[in-house]
Amino acid sequence: MRGKMMDIRICPLTPQWVDQVCILEEEAFSMPWHRESFLEMIENPSACYLVALIGEQVVASCGLREIVGEGEITNVVTAPDFRQKGIGKRLLLRLLEEGAARGISAFTLEVRCSNQAAIRLYHSLGFKEEGVRKNFYEKPTEDALIMWKRQAVHG
Repeated sequence: MRGKMMDIRICPLTPQWVDQVCILEEEAFSMPWHRESFLEMIENPSACYLVALIGEQVVASCGLREIVGEGEITNVVTAPDFRQKGIGKRLLLRLLEEGAARGISAFTLEVRCSNQAAIRLYHSLGFKEEGVRKNFYEKPTEDALIMWKRQAVHG
């Protein structure tokens, strides 16, 4: 099923969507999270995990963990047929809003150095490259680019 942007719903991950998120992960990542990890994210008050839905199909997902006042963005994934359509950007914008509502003003993530499409997306959202983790990824071994987005806190 193909959907227009207005057909997309973004909502918190619930147990009913976990199996679909696991399938997305298995298709996209060489070291996917296990089902239990997603269930823990749902229960963790310091975490937020979102899914993008078209009808009842999960087409993208991503998570945020608050760690000592900073936000670690995890597991950003979009189904292959739905990439390059603005869904990932829309999902991440919502995740950043959720984090800001929790008082988070600095967000970080790691991305494979070879994943230029994702790096372009993160740049478009204001993330900057601030370091490299050597041999961070496995299957295949690859460096991770560490990116940060720091926002001024208004008070």
